[in-house]
Amino acid sequence: MKRDKVLLLHGWGGSDYPHWQSWLAGELAKDYGTVSFPLIQHPHFPHINRWKKEVRYHLEDFRPDTVVCHSLANTLWFHLCNEGRLRPVERLLLVAPPKLDCEIEAVKGFFPVQAPKNIFAKSAIMIVSTNDPYMPIDKAWELQEALGIPMKVIENGGHINVESGYGEWPWIFKYIKNEEVCDVSEQKR
Repeated sequence: MKRDKVLLLHGWGGSDYPHWQSWLAGELAKDYGTVSFPLIQHPHFPHINRWKKEVRYHLEDFRPDTVVCHSLANTLWFHLCNEGRLRPVERLLLVAPPKLDCEIEAVKGFFPVQAPKNIFAKSAIMIVSTNDPYMPIDKAWELQEALGIPMKVIENGGHINVESGYGEWPWIFKYIKNEEVCDVSEQKR
């Protein structure tokens, strides 16, 4: 049985335990999966060029089958896609992306960003919440339409992080392990 190599990319501030990305890295490793969960330099003071360089390195060195982005990592992925120099991955999970024109001072170098025409993944899904403070649901639907990928909508999931109750997140583990399918009814407005 082939086991995917999974690369987890955190957002602004990192995804330290008990964040679901930290939990997921542990669960994948316990299941003898191959996982990379690098701490991108200066997570609390991100710089777009340094982050792009570092993530390019991890993509080339680790050569993941699956990439799971959270928050600002989605924006970073979009920048890399727009540059057009990525090797496509099998699967891409875009979890809680911020709106494309976010105006937070500490991460202003990442914005605005255009929705990429090519997301460099054979299959992809976007996972959003109805009350994410960084992505209004109407903007999420616009992004989903621009990307042309399925979208799972979580009712009142906040920014899908520890503060909104996402430490352990069995659904994403099952999805990555191909044991869970996205409910099609959650992909429509």
